[in-house]
Amino acid sequence: MDQNEVKYDKLLKIKTTGRDDSRSDQYCYPYEPTPYGVLERLAYCGYLGKKNHLIDYGCGKGRVDFFLAWQVRCRTTGVEYDERMTKAAEENRQRAVSGTKTSFILENAAIFQVPESADRFYFFNPFSVEILRSVIGHIRESWYEKTREMLLFFYYPSDEYISYLMTVEELEFLDEIDCQDLFDGKNPRERILVFQMGEDIGISDGRGVKTT
Repeated sequence: MDQNEVKYDKLLKIKTTGRDDSRSDQYCYPYEPTPYGVLERLAYCGYLGKKNHLIDYGCGKGRVDFFLAWQVRCRTTGVEYDERMTKAAEENRQRAVSGTKTSFILENAAIFQVPESADRFYFFNPFSVEILRSVIGHIRESWYEKTREMLLFFYYPSDEYISYLMTVEELEFLDEIDCQDLFDGKNPRERILVFQMGEDIGISDGRGVKTT
C-alpha cells in the first residue's frame, strides 16, 4: 500500500483505505477512495479555499471531505446512497481532526437538492451518466436560483462523462490538472478536469490572475 495512504489516514484520524464493490451495480459504481496524491494536487491548484463549500458526490467513507476540510479549511458535504458507507463516514467524523467542517447526507445523488452555499463539486466516477445528468440538472437549477461562481471537479473522467459534459450549455471547460506523474504507466485518465458553471465570471488561478 502507498505510504501516503497510511500516513494521511493516521494524520487525519480516519479509516478510508480499501475498495468496496459489494453494493455496486450498473448505475452506482464501487467505492474506491481518491489517492491522497491526487487530493494534494487538487488542494494546491488554487481553486479551493476556506470560503468555499464543496459537495462530494459518492463520498464513501469521506476521504475527500476530511482531507480538503483539513488542507484548505473549506466546508465539505458528502452525499452517499449506501447506508453502510455513510455510517463509516460518520464514525470517521467523530474522531477526524477536521470533523467539525464536514457533514454527510444519506441520499440518492439524483434527487439531492443543492444548497445555495455550495460552490464546488467533486466527482470520482461515482455513478452512471444517467444519474450524472440528474445531478448536473440540480446544480444548474441551483446556479439559476442564486448566480455564483461554481466549479466542478472530475477525477479520472470516463469518455462517457466527458462527452456528456461537453453538451451541457451552461458548462465551460476551464482547466486540467495532470496527475499522470503520480502513478506508473502514464494513464491519460489520471487527471482532474475542471468545469465552470454559468456565464463568464472569471476565476482566480491561484496566482492572483483571473482566467476565463
